[in-house]
Amino acid sequence: MSDKTPPSPDFPEYTAPATESWDNLAEWWDDQIGDGNPTQDLLVEPYTEKLLELKPGERVLDIACGAGRFARRMADAGAIVTAFDHAERFVQRARERSRGYEDRISYHVANAADPEAMLALGTDFDAAVCTMALMDMAEITPLFTTLPKLLKPGGRFVFSITHPVFNTEDARPTIERVSSGTDLVNRYAVSVANYLQTRMEKGIGVPGQPDLQHYFHRPLSLLLNTAFEHGMVLDRLEEPAFPEETSSPNPMGQPNFRYIPWVLLARLRPA
Repeated sequence: MSDKTPPSPDFPEYTAPATESWDNLAEWWDDQIGDGNPTQDLLVEPYTEKLLELKPGERVLDIACGAGRFARRMADAGAIVTAFDHAERFVQRARERSRGYEDRISYHVANAADPEAMLALGTDFDAAVCTMALMDMAEITPLFTTLPKLLKPGGRFVFSITHPVFNTEDARPTIERVSSGTDLVNRYAVSVANYLQTRMEKGIGVPGQPDLQHYFHRPLSLLLNTAFEHGMVLDRLEEPAFPEETSSPNPMGQPNFRYIPWVLLARLRPA
């Protein structure tokens, strides 16, 4: 056995720069995909709802809520939502988009790297959710340290992320022509060369965006072990792929890779 100290999951030196970049991107990002895209519509939101198992009247904490798309979806399902994001412009956009939801959603500017700020939003939540954001957070230990204090006994935390194996800056989608009987067919695959190295990398989430965003690559073992070490247990994991009937006109479009899960979702509970 190796006695090598595992890497830290946190990059505190990037907390402020990551917040600044998302503040700069918020309005552009919301204009582009605030009304949905195939990944949100077919993979992230349906599977998040499946894992959350929301019941009308439950109180939910929406962590890194962005412009509030999923907060509104939960409110439409009968939840009472407390939502926050570290980017003030995202919160402004969320409030603009959520007129008429004031009795079901409250929005706040707060950072998941600040336990006191999260606890100030309340405790005894039935559930918490973090939609496609943990990989954008420079620090995740403060969140996992605080979640057991935020949730009711038996509460649940559901997160979704870009899949840390197949969907990083280092992973390379490929298409090959291979023999299949008497025909040649396309073989869709992903080449992965650097999965285990924990690192910060800059990239884009939507083509054409005016600024790069910070991604924080953490192998799945490091991500989940951070949660386990701070009192959370895993009780469900999902790796959804695009349905067979979907496709993309772009040969390299993700829906064409039918057996590659581009996102990963998990449900955790306080031990």
